[in-house]
Amino acid sequence: MTDHALLLVNLGSPASTQVADVRRYLNQFLMDPYVVDLPWPLRRLLVSLILVRRPAQSAHAYASIWWEQGSPLIVLSRRLQAAMQAHWTQGPVELAMRYGEPSLDSVLSRLAAQGIERVTLAPLYPQFADSTTTTVIEEARRVVRTRKLPIRFSILQPFFDQPEYLDALADSARPYLQQGFDHLLLSFHGLPERHIRKLVKGIDPQHDLRSASSEGVSDEVLAVCYRSQCLRTAEAFAARMGLRPGQWSVSFQSRLGKDKWIEPYTETRLDELGRQGVKKLLVMCPAFVADCIETLEEIGDRGLEQFQAAGGERLELVPCLNDHPSWVEALNQLCARAPQQI
Repeated sequence: MTDHALLLVNLGSPASTQVADVRRYLNQFLMDPYVVDLPWPLRRLLVSLILVRRPAQSAHAYASIWWEQGSPLIVLSRRLQAAMQAHWTQGPVELAMRYGEPSLDSVLSRLAAQGIERVTLAPLYPQFADSTTTTVIEEARRVVRTRKLPIRFSILQPFFDQPEYLDALADSARPYLQQGFDHLLLSFHGLPERHIRKLVKGIDPQHDLRSASSEGVSDEVLAVCYRSQCLRTAEAFAARMGLRPGQWSVSFQSRLGKDKWIEPYTETRLDELGRQGVKKLLVMCPAFVADCIETLEEIGDRGLEQFQAAGGERLELVPCLNDHPSWVEALNQLCARAPQQI
């Protein structure tokens, strides 16, 4: 074993379903300026208002999907970590969460204490956003800088259009699609429009955030436009699976607050599809690589109820990649060629 570690990083989870733990987690998450991009005083005021009622509501939601072993996201991420260790032969494979535990601070400090000087940092987000990819990278750099750790990073880049990822996505979903369905909804995590606007304004101020296709989007815009990357993932997946136009669609879930978020909204599509006579609906969530509250509770429970209330009969949630063997192999290949950051 050598001194080149692989560090997998996902979003995180409360330590338990207790309201106090959920409040602590939500405070850390929402106070991240990459998540709520307001000046500190306004962010503190907004988050404080959110934390009046949201922790109890979220605690109830977490309790409905919590496993005996703990948070599904943490359990599944640990399984991926264990599976990756058999493939990553250059050193140890570690797991950290951007919010909650295990923290980036604790894991990077432990690696440095073990004499590790090179780390491939792998934010487990296929599509790029400041609120996911950037905040992981910046927090890792902050830890190294403030702790004066002798660590150099290679960083896994967004892999929304990489063949290995798309092939793994197809392999994991194929058994569910082969069982037959009326429609496939690819539901990605949502994002406030302004998060994208501020990134593309210097490249293409007129970039269309209503387009139904990623066709014609320049490489420069595609590199920073989360919505276009989601569309590109969906289009490439549909092509791999031989899906016909009209047999699938894209939506965006998990809105928070009153800001304008990217469309179409998942809750709107669930109503539309139910009213249009779709009886068996498959839903995939390709912005997530591990099942979590947004997939298991938001789609698997609340989404099912909404779809059935609109006239649908059966909603089947296609599991995320989790620790699927094809994904383990794909992730190893993607991380192995991650560029070193100077």
